[in-house]
Amino acid sequence: MAMSRPALIALTALAPVSWGTTYAVTTEFLPPDRPLFTALVRALPAGLLLLTLARVLPRGAWWWKAAVLGALNIGAFFPLLFLSAYRLPGGLAAVVGSAGPLFVAGLSVLLLGQRPSARTLVTGAVAAFGVSLVVLKAAGSLDTLGLLAAVASTASMSTGTVLTQRWGRPEGVGPLALTGWQLTAGGLLIAPLAFLVEGAPPALDGPAVGGYLYLAVANTALAYWLWFRGIGRMTATQVTFLGPLSPLTAAVVGWAALGQALTAVQLVGMGLAFGATVAGQFVTRPPRKPGPAERKAAVVPVGSAAQR
Repeated sequence: MAMSRPALIALTALAPVSWGTTYAVTTEFLPPDRPLFTALVRALPAGLLLLTLARVLPRGAWWWKAAVLGALNIGAFFPLLFLSAYRLPGGLAAVVGSAGPLFVAGLSVLLLGQRPSARTLVTGAVAAFGVSLVVLKAAGSLDTLGLLAAVASTASMSTGTVLTQRWGRPEGVGPLALTGWQLTAGGLLIAPLAFLVEGAPPALDGPAVGGYLYLAVANTALAYWLWFRGIGRMTATQVTFLGPLSPLTAAVVGWAALGQALTAVQLVGMGLAFGATVAGQFVTRPPRKPGPAERKAAVVPVGSAAQR
């Protein structure tokens, strides 16, 4: 039975809503100043879990495609995102990230041949402006490296999103396996960087273990499965318009759980960003169906004779 469009949008939206809880979990439960270790623990265990459940490995061209997507969506995105968040003041990294729909609109012209409408561009600008009202503060000085990292992280995730839609999935491969491939590839890319920069893993207490379990299972394995599943059934721009739900969720969690106040300006910004997120689901065309060449790739079950 086919899923209705509202249900598909709602399920896909759970991914950025989950990501919006990352800041609170990180600051309240995890060891400080270990962004790369946290990125590694989020990605690699989640990827291996999904590989175990899917029991499917890439084959042929999908080995390098999975590596490219894993690098863009996970391996490069996570470290760049953390670097920008640590170096930029007042949520500026979230503002740059909220421009994702505009990045995707531009990349869709180059990679998908989809020309964005004026409504798409205006809606994307409104979403970014709304998020800026919610998270941007005047305190702090602008850090060039942090700003470059924020732009690079948004460009990386946006490129990965568009390529995920362009390449589709091999025949017989579901979003569970595709997500597992990317998380594993991204985690393996982060691992040497984490140990080189941060050294040995930190000592973990009970709350930290619980926090990492939440990040790996719900915040990453489940959330990214929903995200890539949505990309396969919606346009890249539609999916990316759900991204502003992440900083909006972070603001609500900060208010509800951490005692952070919300000003009238922030509430206006939340209304604008949420309205743009909803409007973004109606300004783009349905995704193109994958061509015959994209459906030819075969897969190899984990543990088959070809893999021994």
